[in-house]
Amino acid sequence: MAAVKEVKKEITVEDKLKALYALQKLHSTLSEVQVLKGELPMEVSDLEDELQGLETRIQKLNDDMEEMKQGIATGKLKIKEAEDHIQKYEKQQKNVKNNREYDALSKEIELQKLEIALAEKRMAESKDLITAKNTYLEESEEAIKSKKKDLTAKKKELEKIIEETDKEEQAIEKKIKKAEETIEERLLNAYHRVRQTYKNGLGVVKYDRNACGGCYAKIPPQRQLEIRQRKKIMVCEHCGRILVDPEIAGESKN
Repeated sequence: MAAVKEVKKEITVEDKLKALYALQKLHSTLSEVQVLKGELPMEVSDLEDELQGLETRIQKLNDDMEEMKQGIATGKLKIKEAEDHIQKYEKQQKNVKNNREYDALSKEIELQKLEIALAEKRMAESKDLITAKNTYLEESEEAIKSKKKDLTAKKKELEKIIEETDKEEQAIEKKIKKAEETIEERLLNAYHRVRQTYKNGLGVVKYDRNACGGCYAKIPPQRQLEIRQRKKIMVCEHCGRILVDPEIAGESKN
């Protein structure tokens, strides 16, 4: 008895379109999963940057206040020196021989009094600044506590999502690999080239309301008819994406 020869099923354009659209859906799902995972690392990184900024700010506040405290200490020494000079000049005034010497000593006393007033003004300003910076320091320290709490929570959330999404990604990537094996290499390469052109990764789109689902350019009625006939691969004349009709999109499965 003669062996029955197996008849290989012909792959139609419709089959190719369904396979391409199914592959596109898988890639879009994978992108969504990666975006979900991708947002959290950015949030964690932003929080780490904010914490670093707050810590730098606190260090600067402490350095500024230390410098001001040293300035206050220096001001006190200047005041003490000026007071000593005043006492010395006042004592010298009692032993002057003429008015010119007396007036010269009086000017020195006035200068020392101005030095005292200036030092006291600067010390008062430094004290006010220290008070203000202390308030700012307390606010910054509270902000650090809050940010650290948020960072710990975000890191835990990220770890959990990475664990979950890694498994989901691997499962989708397996489906993608399997789906790609059913599509001829030339068509698959064309699909990937178009996908890489656009940030949203859409290489296959359905037309909707007489327009391309990728760039929203209007599609002429005759071209819509050709897309619905599924006799050849049709691409958008404006963006180059592969076009399918809404029925194909509805029929396509992952």
